[in-house]
Amino acid sequence: MSNKQNDNAVDTHLLRRLYQFIKPYRWYVALGIALTLAASFLGTIRPKLTQVAVDDYIRNNDFEGLLWIVVLLIGALVGEFILLVINTYLTRWFGQGTLFNMRNAVFKKIQSLHVQFFDKNPIGRLITRTTSDIEALSDLLSDGVVNIIGDMFRIFFILYFMFSMSWELSLVAISVLPLLFYATFLFKAKVRVSFLNVRDQIARLNSFVQELINGMAVVQLFNKEDRQRGKFRAINDSYKGAYLDTIFYFAIFWPAVEIIASLAMALVIWYGGGRAIMDQVTFGILLAFVQYVRDFFRPIRGLSEKFNTLQSALASSERIFDVLDTPNEVTDPETPRHIDQPRGHIRFDEVSFGYNEQETVLDDVSFEAQPGETIAIVGATGAGKSTIINLLMRFYDIDKGKIFLDGVDIRELTLEELRSNFALVLQENALFSGTIMDNITLGNPEISEEKVIKTARSVEADRFINKLPGGFNFELSERGASLSMGQRQLICFIRAMVYDPTILVLDEATSNIDSETEDIVNRVCDQLMEDRTSIVIAHRLSTIHEADQILVMHKGKIREKGTHGELLQKEKGIYRKLYELQYKEELIPTSKSA
Repeated sequence: MSNKQNDNAVDTHLLRRLYQFIKPYRWYVALGIALTLAASFLGTIRPKLTQVAVDDYIRNNDFEGLLWIVVLLIGALVGEFILLVINTYLTRWFGQGTLFNMRNAVFKKIQSLHVQFFDKNPIGRLITRTTSDIEALSDLLSDGVVNIIGDMFRIFFILYFMFSMSWELSLVAISVLPLLFYATFLFKAKVRVSFLNVRDQIARLNSFVQELINGMAVVQLFNKEDRQRGKFRAINDSYKGAYLDTIFYFAIFWPAVEIIASLAMALVIWYGGGRAIMDQVTFGILLAFVQYVRDFFRPIRGLSEKFNTLQSALASSERIFDVLDTPNEVTDPETPRHIDQPRGHIRFDEVSFGYNEQETVLDDVSFEAQPGETIAIVGATGAGKSTIINLLMRFYDIDKGKIFLDGVDIRELTLEELRSNFALVLQENALFSGTIMDNITLGNPEISEEKVIKTARSVEADRFINKLPGGFNFELSERGASLSMGQRQLICFIRAMVYDPTILVLDEATSNIDSETEDIVNRVCDQLMEDRTSIVIAHRLSTIHEADQILVMHKGKIREKGTHGELLQKEKGIYRKLYELQYKEELIPTSKSA
């Protein structure tokens, strides 16, 4: 199959898929098309009325008949105006409704995708898909589809009236169409590639800006502003170059269309004028043809503009459907099981996993956490500690082995049921723009304001919250930047407490806070971990010496298991070495099971 056939097949497939989003508004689209057809007919009947006025009434000095023709001309103008006003509003309305549905679909898809997808796709690129790529469809969906049909029927009506008056003059007028078709197809081949390149460069630009803003503190600290400006300038230059390519093709195409239209006009005047001199064509027909030739190329230019819109929209829709078609590697089972009364019994059975085929992060990992136990996981960076958490909550699916929650393989549970058993507090606190209350409840109507305030008071967080303007209704900036690190972390702990999870997961939750806040957080942790299964990842061994079981990870394997006291007794053990590196001669009280 040729490239041209492939392109046509792709275009047809994309348009068919776009129709699925337009389908809910199909009757409004049909009404818009009907209004456009009516407006097109009223627009093309005016030259015919002019011909009738000249040949039948002016030539015969019939002023009464001429008056009626003038009334009809004015009526056609007013009718076309009213129809176009109604049609413009209608098409914009259902176009925006279609875009609304598309944004919702893309956002819903992004929310449902597995975490590994976000590891491979820059945030800026996904923002582009959700915003500017969908916005690029605006012109096509708002009025492009309807106006394309309207322009096509306008051309049909013009040809009908032209051939009804003189088929010879009509053939002369359209004799230049092969030139126009050639220019259009050549233009299409070049512009499609250019628009694809433009969308790529926009995504690249957005990704770079988003990444730079997130790391602005580091850039400024190391005085790398000039270097980043140079990178931005290069990316921006590529974007400008891609856009200039499209401008170049339009700069050639539009004058070419104008020249072809002028050539058609010249041929009509030359041939029609000669026929008029010989009385073979009336002056009214010649005058009407001059108007029709001018009007004939106007919708053709309109179709060329809509083709530009179509190419831009198809280039964007390819990227949008790439996201919508991304298979989710972590899905719900077809026949899920249910846990009636979760207890928090966790078991890893010979679990292996790698983020890619070349690297194994966990290798044959097995351990068990009884309900109510606290399991601590320690080890060097890259040992696989956080990976255990990611697999337990099915942010990723394991390659080998099984993970059980209360005796049920977690892959037999729905993601919603599985994750409803967990509360997760990370090293980097996850706060959003909105009030403190919204950040704690996350919009859960079952969590009352009284419960939130009572919980905050129990961990002394109400002291700083009540000092803020609006208290619990204080609006946080992005990522909670208006609060200190410790205050942000306390809010995350309050969130975990009010959700009252079966299993608590703390992933380096105290590593970025000061000693005073850490004392408060440790008291919070004691409350949180009481009578519930807890998994704690920590570098500070002082925070885990009371754990019921400590797992020592090294290169993806569990090398040691035991309590704090038991592991310290292993003179050449990894845990003892970690302890000695942190505390040297300082002793930490051994646990109850030492």
